[in-house]
Amino acid sequence: MTQIFGDFIAEVPTSEEYLIIGFSPSSMPLKQRWRNNGLSADFIADYFTTFFPGDPAPDKPISMKAEVKSAVSFIANELLENAMKFSDETSQYPVTIQLNLKSNNMVFWVTNSISSQQVEKLQTFIEDLTLNDPNDLFIRRLEEPSEGESGLGLLTMVNDYQAKLGWKFETVQTDPLTIAVTTMVQLKI
Repeated sequence: MTQIFGDFIAEVPTSEEYLIIGFSPSSMPLKQRWRNNGLSADFIADYFTTFFPGDPAPDKPISMKAEVKSAVSFIANELLENAMKFSDETSQYPVTIQLNLKSNNMVFWVTNSISSQQVEKLQTFIEDLTLNDPNDLFIRRLEEPSEGESGLGLLTMVNDYQAKLGWKFETVQTDPLTIAVTTMVQLKI
């Protein structure tokens, strides 16, 4: 069974520039890789900045290259943190992150397994995001006590980077039950 939420594009046009990185849960538990997320995100950002000019425009104090690097690093890091944190520990399903560059659009995908309990929590957050103003939701989530499930990283993507978010939930295996979630972030540059 497949469910789509938000601004998820099932068939993204092919891109000349893309990068895919996968993390296998068999060599080291995914939750122990948290300290590597920043390193992986920075690598992705460094790779993609080679496609942007380095000198700032006369009317801008910061170059497009620096802006893109910062945005890619932040978004990739948040997506990887969420994927590692919420991966189903009982599954051998890998975490993958992909970034495509097509003209003035960047599209991120991160896919990971997720437990049925986490599916419900994430879908409740998605519903909250679609029914409320993202700025108001950010303030409310900031003020609420949370146990690492505030959604502030995703809300920052929407509020600070005007990103569009989408999700696809699909059953990839029935015995044992394995549910994969793909989070998509679209960013205009």
